[in-house]
Amino acid sequence: MSILNEVLSANEEYAARFGERAELALPPARGFAILTCMDARLDPAKYAGLSEGDAHVIRNAGGRASDDAIRSLVISYKLLGTAEWFVVHHTDCGMEFFTDDVMRGLLAQSLDTAQLGPAGFTDVGHGPGSSEAAYIDWLTISDQSGAVVDDVARIRNHPLVPGRIPIHGFLYDVGSGRLIEVPGATEVGAATGP
Repeated sequence: MSILNEVLSANEEYAARFGERAELALPPARGFAILTCMDARLDPAKYAGLSEGDAHVIRNAGGRASDDAIRSLVISYKLLGTAEWFVVHHTDCGMEFFTDDVMRGLLAQSLDTAQLGPAGFTDVGHGPGSSEAAYIDWLTISDQSGAVVDDVARIRNHPLVPGRIPIHGFLYDVGSGRLIEVPGATEVGAATGP
């Protein structure tokens, strides 16, 4: 059963009350960006106190500093003026529950949804699968805090990222809703000059 009608109905209600939002400026009003995970338990607007138009929120699986995430951050500062960035991973992240090899194996077997059990993900589908997964770096996570530090460092050291932009690193605790600073990440991400 499709969720399409529910989404379109909710959009009609939202559009009916859109009002002054039509006047929001293109650059984010509070001048910052967040790179975070796509996990449905995370609501960056709530955990960071955002309203529409306040900040750029870039999401992907794990909140990783992929080439595309960095592309978005560079556009965010270069064309739209953000001056501070946050990298926010979270506890109990699905990206910790598999490796590149596991993902590649699952997709080689079938393109159906895998099942998570006590022993990890298993394929319950029927082929065919695809070997194309072998060419993707899935950016899995084996160490939560270490991954935040790695992502902040990758962004900080990217040749298109100016040293003047501070980059903060946090873990969002899905059990409490709190942002927990990852000191090593914030240290690596400290602004280094103009």
